[in-house]
Amino acid sequence: MRSSSAIAPPHVSRAEIAEIIETLSAELEEHAGEPRGDGTTSNRDRIMRRCNIATVLFALAAVAGPVRLHAQAPERDSSFHPYHVNYWVTGGIIGVGAVTNYLGVAHIGSKAAVSTAELQALDKNLVNSFDRWALNLNPTNLDAFKDWSNKTLTATVLLPGVLLLDKQIRRDWLDMLLIYMESISITNNIYEWSFLGPSFQNKLRPVAYYPQLPASRTQIGTVRNSFYSGHTASAATATFLMAKMYSDYHPEIGDTKYLLYAAAAVPPLVVGYLRVRALEHFPSDVMVGLGVGAFVGILIPELHRVESKGVTLGLYSAPESTGLALSWRP
Repeated sequence: MRSSSAIAPPHVSRAEIAEIIETLSAELEEHAGEPRGDGTTSNRDRIMRRCNIATVLFALAAVAGPVRLHAQAPERDSSFHPYHVNYWVTGGIIGVGAVTNYLGVAHIGSKAAVSTAELQALDKNLVNSFDRWALNLNPTNLDAFKDWSNKTLTATVLLPGVLLLDKQIRRDWLDMLLIYMESISITNNIYEWSFLGPSFQNKLRPVAYYPQLPASRTQIGTVRNSFYSGHTASAATATFLMAKMYSDYHPEIGDTKYLLYAAAAVPPLVVGYLRVRALEHFPSDVMVGLGVGAFVGILIPELHRVESKGVTLGLYSAPESTGLALSWRP
């Protein structure tokens, strides 16, 4: 972690300011009564001198206030940086993640088509009550809801850019960008390659339960990718990471950070609602996506709060395979 010593601002007490004001006031009043060369003092001269006295005293009083306030509440040390980024490690994760994400999208998009027999065997009554409402929607507007879900996701993943309005965070914009890209990459790869995602799960989307829809919608291979909602997971990663970063840069907000986390759940839930209305997911798919995304969005920034001196990244080669090796020595 980077650190530097802060210089304390000078302190001028109220008593010292009052003493200075009183002395100057007495001296100015004394000179204000001095006669002109003819031995008289005009009303105009007296008024002008008293205005000068008032101006000096006002200026001193104005200076005294800011000095006192500055002494009581000094500015935050600009050397405060809560995160440590190892550019080799983080860059490697982003680079490898981009490749595996590309392969993952192709993998989960190449599933076998859903057969007519599978569709005919579906029974709405076997769907749990929490998810069943997704089977009683109007399918005529599913294209519009799908389009809005994509647009809302795009807006949500760009939302962390608002953090750059904070001066302290803006100083570390590169670190923030890398941590964010790393988090999104990890979220996408968990969706595509973990046992929770569609590489191992073949749950049919709600659209398969609507026989009035054409086979071009109900029988394509991606209909098997209902569990879980990748859109919701990506949106949750963005918003919870945003809340986490702001809280880490502003520890003075205390328990208010929990309100930020509560607010962070709103955009991904909106995305999830639109995905359900588009007949792409069941509510349970959305909730799992929310949990995965929130977990990654909080965990990755937290890991960067620990300086990774013992972490190394390199290439390895073996008869069976070649790849990247990540190691850590405490």
